[in-house]
Amino acid sequence: MKVFVTGATGFVGSAVVKELIHAGHEVLGLARNEKAEQALLAAGAEVHKGDLEDLESLRQGAKAADGIIHAGFIHDFTRFAAVCEIDRIAIETIGDAIIGTDKPFIVTSGTLVVNPGRLATEDMLPNYNGQNPRLASEKAVDELAEKDVRVAVVRLSPSVHGEGDHHGFVPMLINIAREKGSSAYVGNGENQWTGVHRLDAAKLYRLALEQATPGARYHGVAEESITLKSIAEAIGKQLNLPVVAKSGDEVTEHFGWFEHFVSVDGPASGQLTRKRLNWKPTHPDLIHDLENGVYFQ
Repeated sequence: MKVFVTGATGFVGSAVVKELIHAGHEVLGLARNEKAEQALLAAGAEVHKGDLEDLESLRQGAKAADGIIHAGFIHDFTRFAAVCEIDRIAIETIGDAIIGTDKPFIVTSGTLVVNPGRLATEDMLPNYNGQNPRLASEKAVDELAEKDVRVAVVRLSPSVHGEGDHHGFVPMLINIAREKGSSAYVGNGENQWTGVHRLDAAKLYRLALEQATPGARYHGVAEESITLKSIAEAIGKQLNLPVVAKSGDEVTEHFGWFEHFVSVDGPASGQLTRKRLNWKPTHPDLIHDLENGVYFQ
């Protein structure tokens, strides 16, 4: 099928584009500038000019394709609420453009929105009364499903890792460690993230596009429990910096606006996803990537 992909030149989206083309699909990639256009053409994709705030470009891209993967997101966490609202509007716009068409529409969310502090599974819906602005994206999906849009969600781990990761949570931790002169974690460091390699995530998007049950949630979780302490230790070892625990006001002083993300406890399971889509992650885990210099070249 011909697939419209937002975020098509991003860290995850570029891997999705290659995965789709390798599987025999055609790709129409959203491109906001000439550099993105050239990257898409080099990958063998067709270019669709626009961006996540150009709603008409989103409508036209969705109408021109047989299916849509929304992998785009503005990664400016200093204005997180604003970019989450942009994401919600983009999802709503694409969905409204394909009502009545039965086109598959795969939306990106995160496992951390589900139920922080408890094991998140695919069958859980978030508490929409919570404070996380990212909740709006999944709520928009539910509203589209009520309109009979064939929409489903891929929830990504907080760490989607691998070569080329320059803007994710792990590079943020590395940059903070370099700036502060130590690699830190919060409290006892036993709070958990999950992880998935970008190439395994890309395969998951393709499988979801081809097989998803309308309204379903799928978890991009290959590593179900990675403690923040183990991540901090791996970073400290690679940078030859001390590894320290932070508490109280020290946490804010060290991490700044990133405090929430480094403090959250977000265990999640991907077992139902593996079973329902026959998804089999095969690529290295996060600690392997850290210990083998992927993030320090």
